[in-house]
Amino acid sequence: MSKYPVSPQEVDISAVRAQGAGGQNVNKVSSAIHLRFVIRDSTLPEHIKERLLALQDQRLSKDGVLIIKAQQYRTQEQNRQDALQRLQQLVDSVSHEQKARRASKPSYGARQRRMDSKSLRGKVKSLRGPVRD
Repeated sequence: MSKYPVSPQEVDISAVRAQGAGGQNVNKVSSAIHLRFVIRDSTLPEHIKERLLALQDQRLSKDGVLIIKAQQYRTQEQNRQDALQRLQQLVDSVSHEQKARRASKPSYGARQRRMDSKSLRGKVKSLRGPVRD
């Protein structure tokens, strides 16, 4: 269950014709779905809205409208579910709080192992030179 569920009333869903191969069915049936989600008008918390608007995503317009096109499935209902699920996954991805990184230092043993491996590597390379008598 999502922490911030998107209400179906907040999205504008329209059926369009799908692209690509599919023959006669693609030419006459509108099974693809265009989902439009206006981020600023949604009931999501402000910090989630800000993160969504800050995304560098080609599906996000300059007006703050997220447009998702779903045309993977043959039926309109499956494409509608797919589009809603992809929108929810996007909201869930920005709602996850990143932990602040704490700077740390390598331990004494780790520094010793690093220096030992470097000196060993230097010895191997010194043996590659020309042979001296």
